[in-house]
Amino acid sequence: MDWKSAINGFKSFMILERSLSDNTVEAYLRDINGFVEFLQITSLDISPLNITLNDLRKYLNELNDIGISSRSQARVISGIKAFYKYLSIEDLIKDDPSELLEAPKIGRKIPEVLSVEEIDEILATFDLSSDLGLRNKAIVETLYACGTRVSELIDLKLSNYYPDVGFIKVIGKNNKERIIPIGDEAIKSISIYFSEYRDKMKIIYGNEDYMFLNRRGRKLTKIMIYNIIVEAAENAGIKRK
Repeated sequence: MDWKSAINGFKSFMILERSLSDNTVEAYLRDINGFVEFLQITSLDISPLNITLNDLRKYLNELNDIGISSRSQARVISGIKAFYKYLSIEDLIKDDPSELLEAPKIGRKIPEVLSVEEIDEILATFDLSSDLGLRNKAIVETLYACGTRVSELIDLKLSNYYPDVGFIKVIGKNNKERIIPIGDEAIKSISIYFSEYRDKMKIIYGNEDYMFLNRRGRKLTKIMIYNIIVEAAENAGIKRK
């Protein structure tokens, strides 16, 4: 088996058998293709079925020598291990060369968060006399109250919103559902957004169940949320990323 056939099979396995997200599939394929490029550059003409632990260690040493961070190396190892687990499941290899491959130790990165005061300053920047101001304040209130990922926010459905009991249901990675409490302030902002703006909109067919919509009546995108937050932070005078 050559590398192209093995990688194509791995891609199909991730999509059809594992139902992994597009981003995860792309990341794993990028990791494997990086290893293949290393083999080509170093003139190591080795089948994916004949790779040894020593070959994999040589690749990691190369990544280390060119300054790839420990965190990125750990991600690459994760992709390589997933690839050889697939070959093992398919009975294409007897021994997994990545089984004893050790990831570099990485410290836990403490996330940088905004203070309560900074959040209040951001919320105060929205012009509540405008339709988009009402919507954008409701968006940030929801993000702040629920701690959702942006992808979860833009996919949030009205049918998964339960203001009477103070919860929302989101669909996260690998289609896992989570029930999250939502505070009174967020519920209040959403209510105003609906009564003053959304209920009066012309909504494009197929978008009726999405909570937050753009001015054309379609669901929002990640970049729209990013721009809303960046602009609000700048207006609040917050310089941190």
